[in-house]
Amino acid sequence: MRKPEKLRRWLSQEREAVYDCRLFSVTEHRRRSPRTGKVHPFWVLDHADWVNIVPLTADRRVVMVMQYRHGVEDFTLEVPGGLIDPGESPLAAARREMREESGYDSDDVVPLGVIHPNPAIQSNRCHTFLARDVRLTSSVSFDTTEETEVVLVPLEEIPELIKSGAISHALVVVAFHHLSLAG
Repeated sequence: MRKPEKLRRWLSQEREAVYDCRLFSVTEHRRRSPRTGKVHPFWVLDHADWVNIVPLTADRRVVMVMQYRHGVEDFTLEVPGGLIDPGESPLAAARREMREESGYDSDDVVPLGVIHPNPAIQSNRCHTFLARDVRLTSSVSFDTTEETEVVLVPLEEIPELIKSGAISHALVVVAFHHLSLAG
């Protein structure tokens, strides 16, 4: 990406932690505008990086999970994904999430891309992987609040599911976009 010609970075003046919980913390940043010189407050959600993984069977079916999401108070159709644990690599986290949420695994896992889920207010990234020739190796292993139902979806049906809104999770849509770019 090219460097902006006229834009300059905002200068940090101070920061203060305002909230912390198990999943994220909120930090208030006070930053000076390089254009006006005025200081403004900004709140940033600091969060561990995330992963998602597109598990693809040998017969080109995507292993997806249906789960209840409290933010939208409804079920969503997603690929496996979640938090990267401290000290864990993105690849290891992706395989772990795939095994835990679906029971499927593969030794052929490749990175597809990395994005910033919402750089306006979040500091983290989401790493996307493709797992080829996945096979069912175990039963699912839920954490205390996780419940999923495994759904096998033919890969050629994914674009229509996105178009119709049946797949509505933005990071899942991006995962399939990364997959389409990989060829």
